[in-house]
Amino acid sequence: MAIAKNTVCLWYDNEAEAAARFYAETFPGSSVTAVRHAPSDFPSGKAGDVLAVEFTVLGIPCLGLNGGSAFKHSEAFSFQISTEDQEETDRYWNAIVSNGGEESACGWCRDKWGISWQITPRVLMEALAAGGGEAKRAFEAMMQMRKIDVAAIETARRG
Repeated sequence: MAIAKNTVCLWYDNEAEAAARFYAETFPGSSVTAVRHAPSDFPSGKAGDVLAVEFTVLGIPCLGLNGGSAFKHSEAFSFQISTEDQEETDRYWNAIVSNGGEESACGWCRDKWGISWQITPRVLMEALAAGGGEAKRAFEAMMQMRKIDVAAIETARRG
């Protein structure tokens, strides 16, 4: 068994397996690789309960820990997913939001487990990297959006 040198550990209130399976179904290159059951009772569960779930999100190794309700997620951590076009942007955004999640601003949304996602079209990142007036126009357009509108960003880039 290969153990990743660095793994993102996400704390869940006993729904790590459901979250991991949703991510695996939603994002290509994602999978649930192991479900670990507690060998004995622990503060938020009993022996035999799912304790940890090993999974990947677009190739990034993650560990979902069923730690209970002591800690909540915030926007201080998010997955940033780069998309190629509006169709891909819509697909990921709609999957997260329509599965009990909620919209936020500037391409951010939150899944029903509280994890934040930035669904970010490549065209926006390219505009911001270009700097100058192009970046300013794209940034100002983005600031008015919830889900990113690729056509509007492209229009803003051109001025």
